[in-house]
Amino acid sequence: MATVMQKIKDIEDEMAKTQKNKATAHHLGLLKAKLAKLRRELLTPSSKGGGGAGEGFDVTKSGDARVGLVGFPSVGKSTLLNKLTGTFSEVASYEFTTLTCIPGVIMYRGAKIQLLDLPGIIEGAKDGKGRGRQVISTARTCNCILIVLDAIKPITHKRLIEKELEGFGIRLNKEPPNLTFRKKDKGGINFTSTVANTHLDLDTVKAICSEYRIHNADITLRFDATADDLIDVIEGSRIYMPCIYVINKIDQITLEELEILDKLPHYCPISAHLEWNLDGLLEKIWEYLNLTRIYTKPKGLNPDYEDPVILSSKKRTVEDFCTRIHKDMLKQFKYALVWGSSAKHKPQRVGKDHELEDEDVVQIIKKV
Repeated sequence: MATVMQKIKDIEDEMAKTQKNKATAHHLGLLKAKLAKLRRELLTPSSKGGGGAGEGFDVTKSGDARVGLVGFPSVGKSTLLNKLTGTFSEVASYEFTTLTCIPGVIMYRGAKIQLLDLPGIIEGAKDGKGRGRQVISTARTCNCILIVLDAIKPITHKRLIEKELEGFGIRLNKEPPNLTFRKKDKGGINFTSTVANTHLDLDTVKAICSEYRIHNADITLRFDATADDLIDVIEGSRIYMPCIYVINKIDQITLEELEILDKLPHYCPISAHLEWNLDGLLEKIWEYLNLTRIYTKPKGLNPDYEDPVILSSKKRTVEDFCTRIHKDMLKQFKYALVWGSSAKHKPQRVGKDHELEDEDVVQIIKKV
């Protein structure tokens, strides 16, 4: 481990010393690829060593979505969990009160949202310091991340946590790079682009690919990609997720300071202790999770508005709806009747490929 850590430090030092210009782009691209490979090695250590995931970190995923609270020690994560879910997570004014992962559940708009209180991250977590590896590995399983920041402490904490999460392959509030990478058996590196490139050229692309021992591939760019974007696609283990910056303890700062913080994107000011703006935070979590509620309607009865079926915005066809209820339902599926904004007329008879919208009502007709 120490050797990998040393190699990472050496590469980071060399990158810091290297000037960024067109002449050094090729060299920097190569260093970034080496760094990404070493980070992956650090994250997936050899299976010889024991230890496992650590007590309290194997939390079973339950509910319709999972939200993780990430932040430095003593920023109010446990207080926030207690206020939102009623789950007891030990609270104290000293650092590192929470040592394992504590789950709680919020019922909001018919959806069951699991909230995880993760232990405080320390700088260097991505390199295995503290319990950083387990904390951020658990964070990777979430649908949305809340980075809890202390309003009194400097905003540099935000950049430090972002850097730790980025080092673990979590990309916050970003879309996957719009580029195609396809390996092939022969023909060398074929690099095409539909836009003007300011960051990548053929030499840099070849250098990055050779570091991964890829000598034959088709790469097509549809936007002005950087070396980091190409490495992310080659690595393939990156997770893109929404993130909300929760600024806690706003009761201890002035109105002028609050107005400055208000200019941050993806930001939500709260005071967990005094329960200020917790409704606004829940509203924002719902917006970022982008869930779809579908109501069921048994034949001859009124729709059940109490207990919706929750689907993700990316998988919300009638087929996904049936699978969510029961895996054998598709075998008996004949057609569905849909009421709501996705239906052209009320009710509309649809097949299993029909895309549903939020708060649609669905009745499934089975084969006789």
